[in-house]
Amino acid sequence: MWQGCAVERPAGRMTSQTPLPPSPRPGRLTMSTVVELNVGGEFHTTTLGTLRKFPGSKLAEMFSSSAKVPMDAEGRFFIDRPSTYFRPILDYLRTGQVPTQHIPEVYREAQFYEIKPLVKLLEDMPQIFGEQVSRKQFLLQVPGYGENLELMVRLARAEAITARKSSVLVCLVETEEQDAYYSEVLCFLQDKKMFKSVVKFGPWKAVLDNSDLMHCLEMDIKAQGYKVFSKFYLTYPTKRNEFHFNIYSFTFTWW
Repeated sequence: MWQGCAVERPAGRMTSQTPLPPSPRPGRLTMSTVVELNVGGEFHTTTLGTLRKFPGSKLAEMFSSSAKVPMDAEGRFFIDRPSTYFRPILDYLRTGQVPTQHIPEVYREAQFYEIKPLVKLLEDMPQIFGEQVSRKQFLLQVPGYGENLELMVRLARAEAITARKSSVLVCLVETEEQDAYYSEVLCFLQDKKMFKSVVKFGPWKAVLDNSDLMHCLEMDIKAQGYKVFSKFYLTYPTKRNEFHFNIYSFTFTWW
């Protein structure tokens, strides 16, 4: 019987059936080593030196000698994060080019990877400065802002069981002296049959612009997917006219 002889292939030549060698584990990498990445299903190729450009960052820590980064089936290092916003971060690490698109999303990823120089640069850009710095500092002056915002939504949902629209009143109590008269406001609304769900904001120590606060509330509620419209409702002067309370109405439309 004829038996075929084995054909020797040239050393180093790879065929379509030859499996790719897996990427080396971090312990065997050098700064010039080419590294293949799978970030959220998209592939990137870079060097270890690029990934370790900023010591102390989470990205540099991922590829330290002691780290254990998961691998995909083809031996690429796998990072379970959005790839679209990883690309501009990688470009920054390579060339120092600051991203100009998708700034909020890239900022979030830069925070995740703890690339502090990029985070600082992005915070100076208008899109991030306005939202993350200026507005955030403004809202920090409003005690219980997040909790009261959630309460507004819960009350509006509770009143919408059989109605197309529901409303919640917001009463601004600017000072501790005003706060002592808040119950008087509630009695007034009840006597005039205008009593709805009321959420109190305040008191606060800083000087705040009421319209800015209303804008923040409406914007944050809409960001949750609700259809809401706010407007000035009335000003209530206390019986002795010591204080005036500004009350606003937030109307939710459900269908």
